[in-house]
Amino acid sequence: MTTAESASESSRTGGFDLGALLAERGAERYELHTRYLNHQLPRMLHTLGFDKVYERAEGAHFWDADGNDYLDMLAGFGVMGLGRHHPVVRKALHDVLDASLADLTRFDCQPLPGLLAEKLLAHSPHLDRVFFGNSGTEAVEGALKFARYVTGRPRVLYCEHAFHGLTTGSLSVNGESGFRDGFAPLLPDTAVPLGDLDALERELRKGDVAALIVEPIQGKGVHEAPPGYLRAAQELLHRHKALLIADEVQTGLGRTGDFYAYQHEEGVEPDLVCVAKALSGGYVPVGATLGKDWIFRKVYSSMDRVLVHSASFGANAQAMAAGLAVLSVMEDEQIVANVRATGELLRTRLAALTGKYELLADVRGRGLMIGIEFGRPRSLKLRGRWAVLQAARKGLFAQMVVVPLLQRHRILTQVSGDHMEVIKLIPPLIIGEREVDRFVGAFTAVMDDAHDGGLVWDFGRTLVKQAVAHR
Repeated sequence: MTTAESASESSRTGGFDLGALLAERGAERYELHTRYLNHQLPRMLHTLGFDKVYERAEGAHFWDADGNDYLDMLAGFGVMGLGRHHPVVRKALHDVLDASLADLTRFDCQPLPGLLAEKLLAHSPHLDRVFFGNSGTEAVEGALKFARYVTGRPRVLYCEHAFHGLTTGSLSVNGESGFRDGFAPLLPDTAVPLGDLDALERELRKGDVAALIVEPIQGKGVHEAPPGYLRAAQELLHRHKALLIADEVQTGLGRTGDFYAYQHEEGVEPDLVCVAKALSGGYVPVGATLGKDWIFRKVYSSMDRVLVHSASFGANAQAMAAGLAVLSVMEDEQIVANVRATGELLRTRLAALTGKYELLADVRGRGLMIGIEFGRPRSLKLRGRWAVLQAARKGLFAQMVVVPLLQRHRILTQVSGDHMEVIKLIPPLIIGEREVDRFVGAFTAVMDDAHDGGLVWDFGRTLVKQAVAHR
């Protein structure tokens, strides 16, 4: 860059210096959130002792200012499939910025969206076309719109305890009342139990159902669709001229040990598939609605309807470059094979602990999407403590495990859902035996403490007081 070009660039940036801004104001992070954003978030983090200050991150780890490393078993709710700052994704983003592309003109066809669609559809052999948006909930919204339009029917069925997003359409097929309360009226959609084919058929007989949307493995509680359910549901839906929508926003892109979770069941070919999260590489939000050719042709039936469903930032160059890099890494580094091997190791070692700890009820899941469920113990002493927690608020014991995992062992996890005694593990897909050893060792130490009546229960008493105070 010449001196003149450098001066011109400096004038365009107006002297903005991101590094200097963060150095000057970074310590105010919690105060800024309290004042200007969701004020309950910092309150919750302070209460649980999760108010850490992470200085940097790479792969499956964070580091604080003292150089302590933290193991990430949450992956940003599944967004960080390749971990943080994967060098291939970083380079792709630097390259696309440096290319100074004529992006989002709206009146041309850039190559990157077509190339990403081609690569994504190569993993989805029964699907033909893609719509790119900006998030998982947007991918779901697109699928709901498409299904309603092409069938001419108003109602979409969803499963109890499902989570498909929080915008109005996706909220209408959200199976958790805590998210829906206060936002009515929503769309006229109907919940059916996951795995209940009779309930599905009863609704289909009414003749107004456009589709069933289903997570092959539900994020809330990590509940897998029973063997054979997806294929049987697909047959019922098609018999009644309705569609199957697979929400793979969290389960897709290798999370469960196949590219999509529905691929674990032979013969399942959803009409529409929603993906997002890991496709972003953790950098640029992206969502995708994949579908069969006839669906897209019916929605976009003429030039008059060319923009009948669109997104202002959809298919932007940065998101497309990130997605292409992610899929390339998945192939080059054999990510799906690693998920199968590492997931089996982690699940097997955790499942072996169910016989040792009476508070540990179940370990389930596929690949690197694992649910650890706690339940009512047998011994009188532990049963009394368990009852106190349950009376205050269901889900407190799981929180009692999550907190010392972070505070004592520097491992970040999450409770799988409100009022659930389940911890969900969705770590970056790149973890291996070393991370499995670290997590299992830490989890064993916390469970030992819980069964011995140690510090875990002291924290539990604090949680009980807070739960009662905020009723």
